[in-house]
Formats: sequence, C-alpha cells, structure tokens
Amino acid sequence: MSWTISGMDCPSCAKSIEKAVDRLPGIHAARISFARERLNTDYNPSEVTQDDIQKVVTGLGFGLNEVIDGGVGKVKRSSNCCSSSQAQSQASTATPARDVDAGDIGSHLNNKLKVFLSGSTGKMLMAGAALLIAVVLAQFNPTNARVYYSAAALVGLVPIFFNTLRSIRFGQYFGIQTLMTVAAVGALFLGEALEASMVLFLFLIGEALEQRAANKAREGVTLLLDLQPKVARLVQGSHSQEVRVEDLSVGDVIEVRPGERLPADGIVLNNMAILDESALTGESIPRNRDINDAAQAGSLVLEKLTTFRVTSEAGDNTLDRIIRLIEESEEHKAPVARFIDRFSAWYTPAMMIVALLVAVIPPLFFNGAWEAWIYKALTLLIISCPCALVISVPAAVTSSLAASARCGLLIKGGAALELLSRAKTMAFDKTGTLTKGKPQVTDVMAQGDVLEMVRLAAAVERGSGHPLAEAVVRYAEDQEVNIPAVSDAQSITGKAALGSVGGRRVAVGSTDYFADELSDDANLYNQVQGLLEQGKTVVVVTIDNALAGVLALRDEPREEAKDTLNQLQELGIETVMLTGDNPKTGKALGRELGLAVKAGLMPQDKLREIDALGGKGTVVMVGDGINDAPALKVADVGIAMGGGTDVALEAADIALMQNRLQDLPALIRRGRQTMLNIHQNVALALGLKGIFLMTTLFGMTGLWMAVLADTGATVLVTLNALRLLRSSSD
Repeated sequence: MSWTISGMDCPSCAKSIEKAVDRLPGIHAARISFARERLNTDYNPSEVTQDDIQKVVTGLGFGLNEVIDGGVGKVKRSSNCCSSSQAQSQASTATPARDVDAGDIGSHLNNKLKVFLSGSTGKMLMAGAALLIAVVLAQFNPTNARVYYSAAALVGLVPIFFNTLRSIRFGQYFGIQTLMTVAAVGALFLGEALEASMVLFLFLIGEALEQRAANKAREGVTLLLDLQPKVARLVQGSHSQEVRVEDLSVGDVIEVRPGERLPADGIVLNNMAILDESALTGESIPRNRDINDAAQAGSLVLEKLTTFRVTSEAGDNTLDRIIRLIEESEEHKAPVARFIDRFSAWYTPAMMIVALLVAVIPPLFFNGAWEAWIYKALTLLIISCPCALVISVPAAVTSSLAASARCGLLIKGGAALELLSRAKTMAFDKTGTLTKGKPQVTDVMAQGDVLEMVRLAAAVERGSGHPLAEAVVRYAEDQEVNIPAVSDAQSITGKAALGSVGGRRVAVGSTDYFADELSDDANLYNQVQGLLEQGKTVVVVTIDNALAGVLALRDEPREEAKDTLNQLQELGIETVMLTGDNPKTGKALGRELGLAVKAGLMPQDKLREIDALGGKGTVVMVGDGINDAPALKVADVGIAMGGGTDVALEAADIALMQNRLQDLPALIRRGRQTMLNIHQNVALALGLKGIFLMTTLFGMTGLWMAVLADTGATVLVTLNALRLLRSSSD
C-alpha cells in the first residue's frame, strides 16, 4: 500500500514516521521517499490494518492520503507536527465541488484560518505577536513582566508540547520537540520567562525556514511530476475524446496538440514531429522525429498536431520510471548517510545523559549553583538536537539527484554518488558505447571507376541483412548512387555474396575468400594489410572474376569519445576498454582514443577483469548491451547508455538518458561536488555544536543563542545543499 504524506519538513520527520509505522505488528517494511512525500508499506493484513497505519501517521500529526490506482483517494488528514501549511491547505480543499452559500463560504474561510494557524508560519506569527504584546505590556507594567512573558511563552509552547506528547506516544522520545519542551518548561521554572518566550519564537522561525527550504529541495522532483499530463486525447475513427492517462493501453492512437506534453511513450505516426525533450534530457535543441521514431512521455510537442501510437503501459512510461528511480534511490543510502543514521540514534540520548550530569554533578560535588548549572544543562539539550546533522546528507543527495534527473542523468541512489566521487578506474564496453554501434564504410580503393564499383557492390549486398552489407548499401545511398536490381543472387555463408547485375557477374566477399586474387596485386595487398592493422574489416569486390577493388569498414568511434576520455583522465580517472572484439580491432581503436584495451573477452572474462581492476580502487563500468549486464552489476558503479537494452538499464546504477558520453565527466564532477557538499554540511553542523557546547559550559551563551545556533545550522546546511540544484556539473 502506498500513501502520500503531507507535513514533512525535513528527513527527520520522514524517519520518525518510518520508525513509528515499523513498530506496528505485521509491518514487514515501511519506506518513505522524502522527495516524493510517499510512504510505501509492506504488511500482513491479518495482523495490522490500514486504519492502524493511518492512526499512527495522523497521530504523529501528519496528513495522510492513500494512493489508489495511480491516483490519490482521500483517507484522512490532520494538523502536522512539522506544520506544512501548504499541504494542509490542499487537504482542506479536497472535497467535491458543489453549490455554495454564505454559510459554506464562512465555513470555508474558517477552515482556511484553522489551516493557517496550525501551519508553521501561523504558529510563528502567533508566537511573535504574543511576544511583541508582552514586551509592550512589560514597558508599562514592569512588575508583571514575568507574567506577560510567561503567557507569551505558553502561546509558543502549547503546540510544541502537544506534538511532543504525540511523538512520545508512538515511541519518538528524543526528537527536537521533546528537547524544546523540556528546555522551555525548565526555563519557566527558573524564572527566565523572557528567554523562554524568545527561545520558542526563534525555534518556530527556524521551523518555518526549514519548511520553505524542504519545499525547495523537493522542487526538482515536483517539476518532473508536473510533466505528466492528467488526460490524453484518444483517437477513435475520425474523432477524438479526452480520457484519463491511466485508461490508455498499448496500441491506442492519441493526438497531442502544439504546446501539450506527450502523456505516454509512443511511436510517431506523422511525417515529422518536432519535440522539445529538454525537461527529460536537458538537451535544449528540439528534436525532429519521423514516422516510426520513438518518443518519450513528458516531451513537449511543437508547431503542429501530432499523432502517436502508445507503447507503454499505464504507470510505466519513461517519466514514471524516472520518478520511480528517484523514489527508490532514497533506499540506496550512501555509506556516510548510513553512518550518520546510526550515529544520531545514540547521539541524542547520550547528550541528554550528559546534560543531566551537567545539571547535577557541579552542584552536588563542587558546590555549584543549582540554577546556573540547570540553565546550562537546558542550553546543552537544545545544542544536542541532531536536526542539522541528520538533514546534512539527504538534503544534499536529494538536491543532486533532482538536478541530475533534469539533465537526463538517472542516478539510483546516494551510494552511487558517493562511489562516483571515489572512482579510480572507468571501464568501457566498445560497441555502442565508445563506438556508434554500426559499421561504416571508411575507405574505398578501386581499380577503375569508384562509384561504379560501389554501385555494383551495393546491388549484390542489398538483399542481405548482415551489418556489413547494410553498411555498404548505406554508403551507396549516401553517395546518391542509383542501385540497380540483381538477379541470380546467392550467398556463401560467412564468405561472399554473388549475383548478376546488368549481365555482369559481381562478387563481394572476405579477404580470406579472395586471398588468391589479392596476392596477385602486391600494391593493393599491402594497402589491405594496412587497413587491417587499423582494426578495419575489408571486403573485396570482383567484377566478371576480375579484382575491382576493396571496401574497408569499421564501427567508428563516437565523435565525442576522445574528448570525453581526455576529460576523465584529467580528473584522475584511469580508462580501459573491455571488448569481445578481436584484439587487432580493439587495440587499433585503443591507440586512436588513447586508452588501455582488453580484447577478445567473453562476458565472464569481463567480470574477471573488473575484479582485477578493483584492486586499484573503485571501478565504474559503462556499457549498453545484454552481455554487459553482469559487468554493470558487479562493478562498484554500473552506468548504462540510454540507447542500451532494458537488461543493461536495469542492472546499472546510473542511466544516461541522452546516450551521450560527454555526460560521464559531468557525473564524476557531480559525485565529487555532492560529497564535498556533504562534508561541508557535516563539518558545519558538528562545528557549530562544538563551539556552542564550549561557550555554554563557560557561561558565555544562553538558551536563545543555542536555539539560534541550532536553527541557523539547520537552515545553513539546507541552503548549502540547495546549491546543488543550481550548480553545473559540466
């Protein structure tokens, strides 16, 4: 069962829900995607019911919606502990439309007011107003100043106190709400009413800022969700009608108007479609798609009405898979994130014990003043809040994943980002990865008329489905040669193709098949040997049993391959090609591109090579074919080219949607930027706590400065992480 959760302002909110739901009997797993505000549960309905799950989540103060068939069905909503006023506003308006009267309007406004007051901004403004009133009254009547400030403190404390009770009820004993409640109540008992009211006001300001920062962090994923149209225009005969996207089936024909987005993956049915795919791939230039070309869901149609045949099931188009990958990526936490989770689990209870010792040991054993040391202990409680530390990793990772997805780089988790930052070696498959994946004619040597030889060779090869034959035909078409018909065509498997063209006997075959003819022409023989040394495949053409010339073919490297490899080497990444092709071809390509080569490898041989490379450090594997899937899975990080097979994409940790090699250096830089950002965040969170811990023990700072430091650290960490949404990895 999946649910949408409203009111989560930070990953610690998500963790508190996960832990509370996990404690229910019959729950096998509870996983929260903070980026998508989604709770996914696996449970045994004989031991726990949906109502039990709802009671826990709403009991903690969060809003809850059940996801039904890809839509959202209203289950129940409640004011939330972290106070997402926007989510609450949506909750209050989720009722069916009907005629309204004055009473309805009044009720609606009343609900709006309740939502606002229960939100973080409303609570902050109420506490601020109460504090301002207390300050003014204290100026006119100083005798009762403590009463006024105590009343102002209660305005801020009451909602926090009730949230604390909810948290404790569901096993959340050491959250920031608990720490703030203890600190504020303690300050009031010590007679520090002004400080208590100021502390609570600053805390509520921090919550409001955290909410805004968290909403900004989720913006990248929200933008992807907004690309998915809710309705599609289904073509039926000569008419079309609007239907829900969920009702589309494979094979349906749909039309999309200019300025609208494609609601499903499809095949273009028009002569020409102009699509803007920038939101999916980051490529700003619109793409021209012809009949039978594939198009991705979320693409923007430009210029004219275009029809498509649907090729994806409901809920499983390209955009759905991108969003699902981002959601699943939060389960693949970086090692540093797992460490911080474990650290924070014992850190807060340990700090509460330390605070207790600070409060009692000096007065009991060193004749310290009880009030002074209890005050320091309360300040220490606030400093011990781990919010900034806990949010430091997920905020950075979420921002980085969202920014990468907008550029067409699908990363399946923070673990992949961390490993990328430590990459030492990048191994490449050859065909379709470093090369274009299709052989091309590179050299033509003829004894007579070049175009005539090409024309006759293409005529014989046109009926074959062999990749080399198709390359010869493509070359002839590119030369705008009129390819004649062939008769009496025959094939000698693996050796030659023969046929009659205009009364002339034409044969196209391997150098081995025509070895005798080549040996009779020493000059051409030497040229052929030179081509073979370059890793090219050579086919021989004879006309009427006389040697007419040769065609050299090779799967040419991508235009961007050499520059990409140079960039990787400048980043300190060792590059190596692992290919099943023959050693001569592999080494020739390696020399041209400037990387080491291991050739003649079977899939299991690639695994052995990756294991050997692992001895030097983290290994990244880049491939696109079914035979690459095992290597992609075994490597520390597997990267699948976007044009690759579904098996490769599934096995990989990262997918390049644009199928561009130049995205690889950007990925390495993205990983390093993310880890640098995380290290900055952790240092900032722990550094500020360390500084204020010392200043508190020496009596230099008090409660309100502790709250300011804690809130400030959380906001600074979040804002620093948000830089990854804007920073370029190019």
